[in-house]
Amino acid sequence: MGTPDNRPGWDEYFMTLANQVASRTTCLRRAVGAVIVKDRRILATGYNGVPTGLAHCGETGCLRQQMGVPSGQRHEICRGLHAEQNAIIQAARYGIDISGASIYVNTQPCVVCAKMLINAGITEVVYQNPYPDELAMDMLRESGMKLRVYE
Repeated sequence: MGTPDNRPGWDEYFMTLANQVASRTTCLRRAVGAVIVKDRRILATGYNGVPTGLAHCGETGCLRQQMGVPSGQRHEICRGLHAEQNAIIQAARYGIDISGASIYVNTQPCVVCAKMLINAGITEVVYQNPYPDELAMDMLRESGMKLRVYE
């Protein structure tokens, strides 16, 4: 999948980085990583996990898991933030303009993240793994977001 000189192509490079970023997760259910890119430059990264300074889910347990909440539902009772949210927050915290950028994320965005990506001015989502949230996909399509599945 690489280039003629054996370097990875841009999609492979950025998705590999998103998967590496995901290795920092504190979530017990799913490891998600995101990389926001513009003009082939990395602007921000994020992984899913609890806010800075709070006890990790490995210490507190997962409320959604304890309640038997299926994947893709009841995001509001999760202690953590999603990778896309943390990447957007990182960019905002450091004054980085992400409008017109792409995001590489190893899991399809949920509806909460989809709405945030639309309003943050992200113009393309490249994702690797599906996620059970059709409303998110409908909203991303309606917004004109370019969507690509990385395979």
